[in-house]
Amino acid sequence: MSVLVYTESEEGVFKKTAFEAVSYAKGLADSLNTTVTAVTINSKDVAQLGKYGANKVIDIQNDALQKFRADAYAEAITEAAKKEGAKVVVLTSTTNSKYVAPLLAVDLDAGFVSNVVDLPTSTKPFVVKSSVFSNKAFAETEIKTDVKLIAVAKNAYQVKEVDGSAEVESLDVSLANIKDVEVADIEKSTDKVTIADAEIVVSGGRGLKGPENWHLIEDLAEVLGAATACSKPVSDMGWRPHEEHVGQTGKPVASNLYIAIGISGAIQHLAGVSASKVKVVINNDPEAPFFKAADYGIVGDAFEIVPELIEKLKAFKAENA
Repeated sequence: MSVLVYTESEEGVFKKTAFEAVSYAKGLADSLNTTVTAVTINSKDVAQLGKYGANKVIDIQNDALQKFRADAYAEAITEAAKKEGAKVVVLTSTTNSKYVAPLLAVDLDAGFVSNVVDLPTSTKPFVVKSSVFSNKAFAETEIKTDVKLIAVAKNAYQVKEVDGSAEVESLDVSLANIKDVEVADIEKSTDKVTIADAEIVVSGGRGLKGPENWHLIEDLAEVLGAATACSKPVSDMGWRPHEEHVGQTGKPVASNLYIAIGISGAIQHLAGVSASKVKVVINNDPEAPFFKAADYGIVGDAFEIVPELIEKLKAFKAENA
Protein backbone atom coordinates (compact mmCIF):
# COMPACT_ATOMS: atom_id res chain seq x y z
CA MET A 1 0.00 0.00 0.00
CA SER A 2 2.26 2.78 -1.29
CA VAL A 3 1.77 6.38 -0.09
CA LEU A 4 1.81 9.37 -2.44
CA VAL A 5 1.87 12.93 -1.08
CA TYR A 6 1.22 16.14 -3.02
CA THR A 7 3.65 18.84 -1.89
CA GLU A 8 2.29 22.29 -2.57
CA SER A 9 4.56 25.20 -3.44
CA GLU A 10 4.14 28.88 -4.24
CA GLU A 11 6.24 30.37 -7.03
CA GLY A 12 8.30 27.20 -6.83
CA VAL A 13 9.03 27.46 -3.09
CA PHE A 14 7.63 24.81 -0.79
CA LYS A 15 5.34 25.89 2.01
CA LYS A 16 5.75 24.60 5.56
CA THR A 17 2.54 22.66 5.08
CA ALA A 18 4.28 20.65 2.35
CA PHE A 19 6.91 19.46 4.84
CA GLU A 20 4.15 18.67 7.35
CA ALA A 21 2.41 16.55 4.72
CA VAL A 22 5.60 14.66 3.83
CA SER A 23 6.36 14.05 7.52
CA TYR A 24 2.82 12.75 7.96
CA ALA A 25 3.15 10.52 4.89
CA LYS A 26 6.43 9.15 6.28
CA GLY A 27 4.79 8.28 9.60
CA LEU A 28 1.91 6.63 7.74
CA ALA A 29 4.22 4.73 5.38
CA ASP A 30 6.23 3.39 8.32
CA SER A 31 3.07 1.99 9.88
CA LEU A 32 2.17 0.37 6.54
CA ASN A 33 5.74 -0.87 5.93
CA THR A 34 5.95 0.93 2.60
CA THR A 35 7.59 3.97 0.99
CA VAL A 36 6.71 7.61 0.31
CA THR A 37 6.52 9.18 -3.12
CA ALA A 38 6.10 12.97 -3.27
CA VAL A 39 4.63 14.68 -6.32
CA THR A 40 5.47 18.32 -7.04
CA ILE A 41 4.26 20.77 -9.67
CA ASN A 42 6.65 23.44 -10.98
CA SER A 43 8.65 23.40 -7.75
CA LYS A 44 12.30 24.19 -7.05
CA ASP A 45 14.87 22.22 -5.05
CA VAL A 46 12.61 19.16 -5.03
CA ALA A 47 15.32 16.82 -3.71
CA GLN A 48 15.04 18.49 -0.29
CA LEU A 49 11.82 16.53 0.29
CA GLY A 50 14.03 13.55 1.04
CA LYS A 51 15.00 15.25 4.30
CA TYR A 52 11.42 14.88 5.50
CA GLY A 53 10.85 11.27 4.52
CA ALA A 54 10.20 11.11 0.77
CA ASN A 55 11.93 8.15 -0.87
CA LYS A 56 11.08 9.36 -4.36
CA VAL A 57 9.98 12.65 -5.92
CA ILE A 58 7.90 12.88 -9.09
CA ASP A 59 8.80 16.27 -10.52
CA ILE A 60 6.18 17.73 -12.87
CA GLN A 61 7.35 20.77 -14.80
CA ASN A 62 4.68 22.06 -17.15
CA ASP A 63 4.07 25.58 -18.45
CA ALA A 64 0.32 24.93 -18.57
CA LEU A 65 0.39 24.55 -14.77
CA GLN A 66 2.19 27.80 -13.97
CA LYS A 67 -1.07 29.29 -12.68
CA PHE A 68 -3.19 27.22 -10.33
CA ARG A 69 -6.21 25.48 -11.79
CA ALA A 70 -7.91 22.85 -9.67
CA ASP A 71 -8.95 20.65 -12.60
CA ALA A 72 -5.50 20.66 -14.19
CA TYR A 73 -3.68 20.06 -10.91
CA ALA A 74 -6.08 17.23 -10.03
CA GLU A 75 -5.45 15.53 -13.38
CA ALA A 76 -1.67 15.86 -13.00
CA ILE A 77 -1.72 14.38 -9.47
CA THR A 78 -4.07 11.62 -10.66
CA GLU A 79 -1.62 10.64 -13.41
CA ALA A 80 1.19 10.45 -10.84
CA ALA A 81 -0.92 8.43 -8.40
CA LYS A 82 -1.97 5.92 -11.04
CA LYS A 83 1.57 5.61 -12.35
CA GLU A 84 2.81 4.78 -8.84
CA GLY A 85 -0.15 2.55 -8.01
CA ALA A 86 -0.68 4.60 -4.84
CA LYS A 87 -3.30 3.32 -2.42
CA VAL A 88 -3.07 6.28 -0.05
CA VAL A 89 -2.81 9.89 -1.27
CA VAL A 90 -2.01 12.66 1.22
CA LEU A 91 -2.77 16.35 0.73
CA THR A 92 -2.67 19.41 2.95
CA SER A 93 -5.75 21.37 4.01
CA THR A 94 -4.72 24.58 2.23
CA THR A 95 -7.23 26.52 0.15
CA ASN A 96 -5.84 25.20 -3.14
CA SER A 97 -5.81 21.61 -1.95
CA LYS A 98 -9.41 21.92 -0.79
CA TYR A 99 -10.36 22.71 -4.39
CA VAL A 100 -8.25 19.85 -5.75
CA ALA A 101 -9.32 17.16 -3.26
CA PRO A 102 -12.92 16.47 -4.40
CA LEU A 103 -11.84 16.31 -8.05
CA LEU A 104 -9.03 13.97 -7.11
CA ALA A 105 -11.43 11.79 -5.10
CA VAL A 106 -13.63 11.38 -8.19
CA ASP A 107 -10.70 10.69 -10.52
CA LEU A 108 -9.26 8.03 -8.18
CA ASP A 109 -12.62 6.68 -6.95
CA ALA A 110 -11.27 7.35 -3.46
CA GLY A 111 -12.88 7.88 -0.09
CA PHE A 112 -11.87 11.30 1.21
CA VAL A 113 -11.45 12.67 4.75
CA SER A 114 -10.35 16.27 5.36
CA ASN A 115 -8.88 18.01 8.42
CA VAL A 116 -7.11 14.85 9.58
CA VAL A 117 -5.25 15.54 12.83
CA ASP A 118 -3.22 12.38 13.45
CA LEU A 119 -1.98 9.14 11.96
CA PRO A 120 -4.66 6.48 11.45
CA THR A 121 -5.92 4.93 14.67
CA SER A 122 -6.11 1.67 12.71
CA THR A 123 -4.94 0.55 9.27
CA LYS A 124 -7.04 -2.64 9.11
CA PRO A 125 -9.70 -1.29 8.94
CA PHE A 126 -8.35 2.09 7.83
CA VAL A 127 -9.65 4.63 10.37
CA VAL A 128 -8.57 8.28 10.61
CA LYS A 129 -9.32 10.99 13.17
CA SER A 130 -10.40 14.43 11.93
CA SER A 131 -11.65 17.67 13.43
CA VAL A 132 -15.30 18.51 12.72
CA PHE A 133 -17.91 21.16 13.53
CA SER A 134 -15.40 24.03 13.30
CA ASN A 135 -12.92 22.18 15.53
CA LYS A 136 -15.46 21.65 18.31
CA ALA A 137 -15.26 17.85 18.09
CA PHE A 138 -13.40 14.95 16.54
CA ALA A 139 -14.67 12.18 14.29
CA GLU A 140 -13.18 8.78 13.56
CA THR A 141 -13.96 7.71 10.01
CA GLU A 142 -13.34 4.39 8.31
CA ILE A 143 -12.27 4.68 4.66
CA LYS A 144 -13.39 1.53 2.84
CA THR A 145 -12.39 2.34 -0.73
CA ASP A 146 -9.35 0.75 -2.36
CA VAL A 147 -7.67 4.16 -2.74
CA LYS A 148 -7.77 6.45 0.27
CA LEU A 149 -7.46 10.26 0.16
CA ILE A 150 -6.43 12.22 3.25
CA ALA A 151 -6.05 15.98 3.81
CA VAL A 152 -3.93 16.79 6.86
CA ALA A 153 -4.95 19.78 8.97
CA LYS A 154 -2.42 22.60 9.25
CA ASN A 155 -0.12 22.37 12.29
CA ALA A 156 -1.67 19.02 13.21
CA TYR A 157 1.49 17.02 12.51
CA GLN A 158 5.01 18.09 13.42
CA VAL A 159 7.63 18.55 10.72
CA LYS A 160 10.25 15.87 11.23
CA GLU A 161 13.60 15.69 9.48
CA VAL A 162 15.06 12.26 8.78
CA ASP A 163 18.43 10.98 7.62
CA GLY A 164 17.48 10.20 4.06
CA SER A 165 17.44 11.30 0.45
CA ALA A 166 15.05 11.02 -2.46
CA GLU A 167 15.53 10.02 -6.06
CA VAL A 168 13.96 12.50 -8.48
CA GLU A 169 12.01 11.42 -11.53
CA SER A 170 10.46 13.74 -14.12
CA LEU A 171 6.94 13.13 -15.35
CA ASP A 172 5.35 14.58 -18.47
CA VAL A 173 1.60 14.81 -17.93
CA SER A 174 -0.81 14.81 -20.84
CA LEU A 175 -3.60 16.96 -19.33
CA ALA A 176 -5.76 15.47 -22.08
CA ASN A 177 -9.08 16.14 -20.37
CA ILE A 178 -8.49 19.78 -19.48
CA LYS A 179 -10.88 22.31 -20.97
CA ASP A 180 -9.59 25.48 -22.60
CA VAL A 181 -9.83 27.96 -19.74
CA GLU A 182 -7.57 30.99 -19.38
CA VAL A 183 -6.52 32.32 -16.00
CA ALA A 184 -6.43 36.05 -16.64
CA ASP A 185 -4.81 37.21 -13.42
CA ILE A 186 -4.14 36.29 -9.80
CA GLU A 187 -4.09 39.02 -7.17
CA LYS A 188 -1.99 38.34 -4.12
CA SER A 189 -1.88 39.99 -0.75
CA THR A 190 1.15 42.21 -0.28
CA ASP A 191 1.57 41.28 3.40
CA LYS A 192 5.04 40.19 4.42
CA VAL A 193 3.48 37.11 6.01
CA THR A 194 0.23 35.62 4.73
CA ILE A 195 -2.50 34.45 7.09
CA ALA A 196 -2.49 30.98 5.53
CA ASP A 197 1.22 30.42 6.19
CA ALA A 198 1.67 32.38 9.41
CA GLU A 199 2.87 30.76 12.61
CA ILE A 200 1.63 33.84 14.49
CA VAL A 201 -1.40 36.00 13.66
CA VAL A 202 -2.15 39.37 15.28
CA SER A 203 -5.77 40.38 14.81
CA GLY A 204 -7.70 43.54 15.64
CA GLY A 205 -11.35 44.40 16.18
CA ARG A 206 -13.62 47.37 16.70
CA GLY A 207 -11.94 48.01 20.04
CA LEU A 208 -9.19 49.81 18.11
CA LYS A 209 -11.80 52.53 17.40
CA GLY A 210 -10.62 53.35 13.87
CA PRO A 211 -8.21 52.56 11.02
CA GLU A 212 -5.88 55.30 12.17
CA ASN A 213 -4.94 53.12 15.16
CA TRP A 214 -4.09 50.03 13.11
CA HIS A 215 -0.39 50.74 13.47
CA LEU A 216 -0.66 48.98 16.85
CA ILE A 217 -1.54 45.73 15.10
CA GLU A 218 1.07 46.22 12.39
CA ASP A 219 3.85 47.16 14.81
CA LEU A 220 3.18 44.15 17.04
CA ALA A 221 3.01 41.87 14.00
CA GLU A 222 6.30 43.22 12.69
CA VAL A 223 8.20 42.54 15.89
CA LEU A 224 6.72 39.03 16.08
CA GLY A 225 7.13 38.21 12.39
CA ALA A 226 3.38 37.69 12.25
CA ALA A 227 0.53 38.17 9.80
CA THR A 228 -2.13 40.80 10.45
CA ALA A 229 -5.85 40.03 10.49
CA CYS A 230 -9.15 41.53 11.57
CA SER A 231 -12.69 40.70 12.62
CA LYS A 232 -15.63 40.84 10.23
CA PRO A 233 -17.02 44.20 11.43
CA VAL A 234 -13.63 45.81 10.82
CA SER A 235 -13.51 44.66 7.20
CA ASP A 236 -17.22 45.50 6.72
CA MET A 237 -16.55 49.08 7.82
CA GLY A 238 -13.66 49.35 5.39
CA TRP A 239 -10.97 49.77 8.03
CA ARG A 240 -9.09 46.78 6.59
CA PRO A 241 -9.28 44.81 3.32
CA HIS A 242 -11.59 41.80 3.25
CA GLU A 243 -8.70 39.39 2.66
CA GLU A 244 -7.65 40.06 6.28
CA HIS A 245 -11.03 39.04 7.68
CA VAL A 246 -10.63 35.83 9.70
CA GLY A 247 -13.27 33.63 11.26
CA GLN A 248 -15.88 31.14 10.16
CA THR A 249 -17.19 33.56 7.51
CA GLY A 250 -13.68 34.67 6.51
CA LYS A 251 -10.33 32.90 6.43
CA PRO A 252 -9.82 30.09 8.96
CA VAL A 253 -6.76 30.37 11.18
CA ALA A 254 -4.71 27.45 12.50
CA SER A 255 -1.62 29.30 13.69
CA ASN A 256 0.58 28.36 16.63
CA LEU A 257 -0.27 31.70 18.27
CA TYR A 258 -3.33 33.90 17.69
CA ILE A 259 -3.48 37.30 19.42
CA ALA A 260 -6.87 39.04 19.41
CA ILE A 261 -6.85 42.73 20.31
CA GLY A 262 -10.13 44.56 20.84
CA ILE A 263 -12.18 41.60 19.57
CA SER A 264 -15.12 40.60 21.75
CA GLY A 265 -15.37 37.10 20.28
CA ALA A 266 -18.50 36.47 18.23
CA ILE A 267 -19.35 32.80 17.72
CA GLN A 268 -18.38 32.89 14.05
CA HIS A 269 -15.01 34.46 14.82
CA LEU A 270 -14.19 31.99 17.58
CA ALA A 271 -15.16 29.05 15.36
CA GLY A 272 -12.82 30.21 12.62
CA VAL A 273 -9.77 30.62 14.88
CA SER A 274 -10.33 27.72 17.29
CA ALA A 275 -7.75 25.53 15.53
CA SER A 276 -4.97 27.86 16.70
CA LYS A 277 -2.86 26.18 19.35
CA VAL A 278 -2.53 29.15 21.71
CA LYS A 279 -5.02 32.03 21.81
CA VAL A 280 -4.38 35.33 23.61
CA VAL A 281 -6.95 38.09 24.03
CA ILE A 282 -6.47 41.73 25.05
CA ASN A 283 -9.75 43.49 25.83
CA ASN A 284 -11.00 46.06 28.33
CA ASP A 285 -14.28 44.17 28.81
CA PRO A 286 -13.80 41.29 31.30
CA GLU A 287 -17.11 39.78 30.11
CA ALA A 288 -16.00 39.52 26.47
CA PRO A 289 -16.76 35.98 25.19
CA PHE A 290 -13.22 35.60 23.86
CA PHE A 291 -11.89 35.25 27.41
CA LYS A 292 -13.71 31.92 27.78
CA ALA A 293 -12.03 30.55 24.66
CA ALA A 294 -8.56 32.05 25.21
CA ASP A 295 -5.57 30.35 26.79
CA TYR A 296 -4.34 33.70 28.12
CA GLY A 297 -6.21 36.93 28.64
CA ILE A 298 -5.33 40.50 29.59
CA VAL A 299 -8.09 42.80 30.81
CA GLY A 300 -7.10 46.36 30.04
CA ASP A 301 -6.76 49.19 27.56
CA ALA A 302 -5.11 47.99 24.35
CA PHE A 303 -3.75 51.51 23.72
CA GLU A 304 -1.68 51.15 26.88
CA ILE A 305 -0.91 47.42 26.81
CA VAL A 306 0.12 46.90 23.19
CA PRO A 307 2.81 49.65 23.01
CA GLU A 308 4.32 48.36 26.25
CA LEU A 309 4.23 44.79 24.92
CA ILE A 310 5.97 45.90 21.73
CA GLU A 311 8.75 47.61 23.68
CA LYS A 312 9.23 44.57 25.94
CA LEU A 313 9.45 42.27 22.91
CA LYS A 314 11.95 44.56 21.18
CA ALA A 315 14.10 44.63 24.32
CA PHE A 316 13.90 40.85 24.64
CA LYS A 317 14.95 40.36 21.02
CA ALA A 318 17.83 42.80 21.41
CA GLU A 319 19.10 40.96 24.50
CA ASN A 320 18.93 37.61 22.76
CA ALA A 321 20.24 38.71 19.35
